[in-house]
Amino acid sequence: MSGKGESLIDSTLVSTDRGVEAGRTVPRRLMIGTGQAVTTHMLPEEGILTLGRAPDASIRVEDSSVSRLHARLHVGPVIRVEDLASANGTRVGGVRLGANQPTPVPPGQVVEIGSSWIMIANAPLSSSTTVHELTPSPPASPESGREKAGLIVLDEAMRNLERIVERAALADISILLTGETGVGKEVFARRIHALSPRAAKPFVGLNCAALAATLLENELFGHEKGAFTGAGQAKPGLLETADGGTLLLDEVGEMPIPVQVKLLRVLEERQVLRIGGTRPRPIDVRILSATNRNLDAEVAAGSFRRDLFFRLNSITIEIPPLRERPSEIEPLARRFANLAAARLRAPPPEIDAAVIERLRRYQWPGNIRQLRNVMERAVVLAGGGRITGDVLPADTYVGPAPKAPPSDPAAAATPDGNADVERQRILDALERCAGNQTRAAEMLGISRRTLVTRLSEYDLPRPRKRGPGS
Repeated sequence: MSGKGESLIDSTLVSTDRGVEAGRTVPRRLMIGTGQAVTTHMLPEEGILTLGRAPDASIRVEDSSVSRLHARLHVGPVIRVEDLASANGTRVGGVRLGANQPTPVPPGQVVEIGSSWIMIANAPLSSSTTVHELTPSPPASPESGREKAGLIVLDEAMRNLERIVERAALADISILLTGETGVGKEVFARRIHALSPRAAKPFVGLNCAALAATLLENELFGHEKGAFTGAGQAKPGLLETADGGTLLLDEVGEMPIPVQVKLLRVLEERQVLRIGGTRPRPIDVRILSATNRNLDAEVAAGSFRRDLFFRLNSITIEIPPLRERPSEIEPLARRFANLAAARLRAPPPEIDAAVIERLRRYQWPGNIRQLRNVMERAVVLAGGGRITGDVLPADTYVGPAPKAPPSDPAAAATPDGNADVERQRILDALERCAGNQTRAAEMLGISRRTLVTRLSEYDLPRPRKRGPGS
């Protein structure tokens, strides 16, 4: 029986697992099913990825039937799965694999890991797919230990952006990522790297606004021994460290002019000269840049070099702010809450519907980064229990729906137009808050003034705050 299962896999492999379609590389995706949820992870062209419940697994699978380090994927022209002596086993075609025996799996073949499943796919993303970018275990990048936020692709604008990213990633050109602070520019940069032919090579990021000019130059270009006081040994810069891979210049608009001049020369000559050095070193690096500033205006003002701007700007990808992607707020919030709970070794928390409504209506000036911080705070304050409005920061109140006139929030219409539903929500909130109107208003995501107006509109008596023994 075992031989039959392996024969079926091998015969299918030749025609389906080439990773090439019409002469071009086809990005491969790993689909994971746990219960009713299905997520999709972009696979690099080659590398080794581990699957399991452990925090240090390349791909986290939140299922109690899955071992901490359950299986290993060997990614290359042929993808192989290897069971890591898991408790509940890894099955291909219904056949349980022996431990530490890499077995080839073609696209479309379901692999069971515990009670969950995985499958390799070449098909395009659906409109409701959650996408995570992956970095193979070896070689590790300087930032491989950092947690990645991932992408939620639901909004139409984001689906269009996803298609642009997939095409641009395959063309080995410079890309400029623009957008407000916290929209996920680094996540998109990592996504581009994971989809590119450089996926198995290092991804290195540098925040140009975090360092003074001399330190920034040293980090980028490196130095030779004795180049300056304290340079006791030679140090390669990040341009050398990222050789063969991708370098992200975050907040590139903050880069000082002298460093811009030197970087332009490196990009034109494809070689770098360390500080204090005499021999240029050849490099092969793809440059991605990110900024929340208007570089056109910076060029016009003379604070950013026009020639460098053109060099970095083969394609510009503008990432919309979170407030323009309302359909993604809830899944992102739940994802961040689940990640925070996992770090606390707590079960995924339930979130009140009123909290979700409040999150949707808030404008999120800090975008995804702010939402992540809010949900992490909420999980901690909820103590592993249900997330309610009283654990959200007070400044996440937005009052009326975004289209309402900001000058008169109390006069805005109810968000869903259903007065009976809102009336009951108000009564429930007041009951839960023992008549405290300020706390009830925060739970509902409205101001106290708006709550008082609603009480009048619905002919509800203003309650008096009750003590604990009432």
